[in-house]
Amino acid sequence: MAEDLEAFSKFMAENKGQRKFKQTVELAINFKGIDFTKQDNRLNLEVNLPHGKGTNVKVGVFATDRNIIEEAKKNGVEVIDGADIEKIGKDPAKLNDLLSYELMAQPNLMPQLAKNLGQFLGPRNKMPKPLLGSNANLANLATELNKRISLRNRGKNLPTVHCIVGNEDMDASKIYDNVREVLNSVTKKVGNSHIKSAYVKLTMSKPIKIA
Repeated sequence: MAEDLEAFSKFMAENKGQRKFKQTVELAINFKGIDFTKQDNRLNLEVNLPHGKGTNVKVGVFATDRNIIEEAKKNGVEVIDGADIEKIGKDPAKLNDLLSYELMAQPNLMPQLAKNLGQFLGPRNKMPKPLLGSNANLANLATELNKRISLRNRGKNLPTVHCIVGNEDMDASKIYDNVREVLNSVTKKVGNSHIKSAYVKLTMSKPIKIA
């Protein structure tokens, strides 16, 4: 990162608390020399932020298995009845409600989910992640989902990606670590020569160039 921690901390301090709501901290990465009209070149990357996004989102699991349901309830994970998948797929209000969740699913429900919800959730990158293994730890998985961000090109001709890397209440050094993690992951994927620039901004602030 071109911008050092001291300068980044100063930027955060100057812009923190300037609005009546809690601002998120957002990262924008601009690319060069990549033909995003080609499917193989489009970015589709998941990154676990070392310090999370600064807020806990709702986590839900599609399930019918009693053990999974009990484990979910013990760990504060909302259970979405797997028997209702087809019904949910026909209800616009319920479909939109799913967008506010990070989603998991009992593995044998994935075909039903793909058939009934895939057309809606897939393009929005909200398809449930299958629970892998018979002893999947829902508490750990829920924590991971709250740290995970997805990086995808929004259009085949748009050479940029945006993501959340924290909020203004987080320590600047932790946001700085999150930004470095994202940049390192993207660099490994596309190569340093294809990154044109990167900027960080709060929701309503001017951006600062960090790469």
